[in-house]
Amino acid sequence: MSPQLDDAAQLAAQLLARRWLPRNQPLVRRALIDQELWRAVNERLAAVGMRIVDNVYADHISVAMLRPAEVSVFGETGLAANNNLDLPRDGVALLVVLWALIVLPKRQRQLARAEEAAEGQGEMFATDKPLPTAASSAPTLSYRSLLADFGNQLGKKMRLDANLKLLERQGFITRKGEDIAEGPLLDLLLDYDTLAPRILDGALADVLARSTDGEAGPMLGAILAARHNEDSDLSDS
Repeated sequence: MSPQLDDAAQLAAQLLARRWLPRNQPLVRRALIDQELWRAVNERLAAVGMRIVDNVYADHISVAMLRPAEVSVFGETGLAANNNLDLPRDGVALLVVLWALIVLPKRQRQLARAEEAAEGQGEMFATDKPLPTAASSAPTLSYRSLLADFGNQLGKKMRLDANLKLLERQGFITRKGEDIAEGPLLDLLLDYDTLAPRILDGALADVLARSTDGEAGPMLGAILAARHNEDSDLSDS
C-alpha cells in the first residue's frame, strides 16, 4: 500500500500532472492564504527544478522551470531560442498579438473595477481592492476580425488556424465557436511588466491600433490613446 501524500505533495503532483489549476480549487485556495503550505509546495517543486507561477490577475496558477533547470534541460542553445514550446515564429507572433488584445484590456478593466469597488467601500476599506476575475474581465475576440486585421501578417488563414490550434493545445487560449478567449496560461507565462511596455511603446502599437474587434478594439484604442497622452504630457513638461 502506497503512503498517503501530504497536502504539499498532492498540490505539487497535481500541478506537475495538469500544468495548471484554478485558483478556486480547494487546495490551491488554501495554499494562497497558508504561507507554510505555499512554502512547502515550492520546496517540493524546487527539488525537481520547478517553481509555482502565480499572478493575482489570472484565474489559475501554473508551474515553470527554475533557471538552473532550464540550462540543464535545454542548454544554452535552447535558452537562446525564442521559445521552448516548439512554436513556429508566426505562432509566437500570433501569441503576442493575442496577449496584447486580451490581457492589456483585461488588466485595465480589472484595475478600474477594483478602484471603483474600493471607492464604494469608503476610507476604512480603501486598501482592500478585490480584483475581478479574469473570466469576467477579459475580452473575447472575434476570429473573423483577427483574420481580417492580422491574417496577412500572420501567415493567412491556413497558418493562422494551425497556430490557433497549437496555442489552444498549450493552454494559452480557449475557443468557443468562432470566439477566442483567454486560456489558463496566457497571463501566467508571459511577463506583463516586460511585454506591456515593449508593445505600447513599440512599432506593434501602431499595428494593434487598427484592430476592428468589437470588444477588444475600442478598449485597446483607449489604452494606446492614454499612453500617447502621457508621453505628450511628459514631453511638454
